[in-house]
Amino acid sequence: MREAVEEYYGSVLETSGDLKTNACTTAGAPPMHMKALLSNVHSDITSTYYGCGLVYPGELDGARVLDLGCGTGRDCYVLSQLVGEHGSVVGIDMTDNQLALANKHISYHTEKFGYASPNVEFKKGYLETLNELGLERESFDVIVSNCVINLATDKPAVLSHAHSLLKEGGEMYFADVYADRRIPTKLASDPVLYGECLSGALYWNDFHTIAKHVGFPDPRLVSSNPITINDPAVAAKLGSTQFFSATYRLFKISDLEPACEDYGQAVIYQGSLDNEPDEFILDEHHVIEQGRTFLVCGNTWRMLHATRFKEHFEFIGNWDRHFGIFEGCGTTIPYSSAIAGEDPALGCC
Repeated sequence: MREAVEEYYGSVLETSGDLKTNACTTAGAPPMHMKALLSNVHSDITSTYYGCGLVYPGELDGARVLDLGCGTGRDCYVLSQLVGEHGSVVGIDMTDNQLALANKHISYHTEKFGYASPNVEFKKGYLETLNELGLERESFDVIVSNCVINLATDKPAVLSHAHSLLKEGGEMYFADVYADRRIPTKLASDPVLYGECLSGALYWNDFHTIAKHVGFPDPRLVSSNPITINDPAVAAKLGSTQFFSATYRLFKISDLEPACEDYGQAVIYQGSLDNEPDEFILDEHHVIEQGRTFLVCGNTWRMLHATRFKEHFEFIGNWDRHFGIFEGCGTTIPYSSAIAGEDPALGCC
């Protein structure tokens, strides 16, 4: 299947318009400040973009970022602007044609951004064997990926390697495709469905299990969108399986708990993050308004206190008293519009 994916993205697809579904192109409209950054990216790069989300978390100035499955580098070149001249971005991809195009435009973007030297580099490699690429363990502040992990043939290995490459307090912030049930083996071996980011999609609950097993005990869903299948032949093969593009953040924090526990804690957002003066969105259940005391579970407290976001919050409480599970934690499917007529019920906190 790896060879089939290489051929699909290296030869069959010339632009994003060649895709048969919108699975790889479901990202919402970017905010205004992101539109300005995207406008700086060369049109050859933007026309060969196959992502399903916006993988640009806040507070990246000076950060070291790794992009898994970077393709021709659109996200890398946006991130290049966000980390600044003193930060760095490394893109990994397995497809020669896409890497050639990404490398071709390094000088263009370096000059466009006004940098004295490039802060982006691209490496050829497989996500399943990131440990063989000479990347230093615990050297990245943030790892991103955009609609690529579903194409990997060993997804637990990808997440495990990502965990080992992150610094303590770092995060993996990525968009991908998920299904509301496990994909039958027959469909999983269909090269077109796999290349379209569908039949390699993880069942959402299997993703949660894998993430927790490799060291990310509390996956946080940032956003999700249902995927529409407009090609009748593709839709017929998939039957009643529903697919979603979803953006998650996984924090590498050693003392996160497996559940959201209540210690009577709260935070107050200072409104000091660039482009987020009014509210900070940690995930879809934590939209924290500036100046308002916001009750949080112990894990959320740590996600803000033990990471690059610490200076932007006031922290209330400690760990002296435990009040049980944080009210509102649930286990049902986390994606919106998953089941008609049912409240999407909601993950945690």
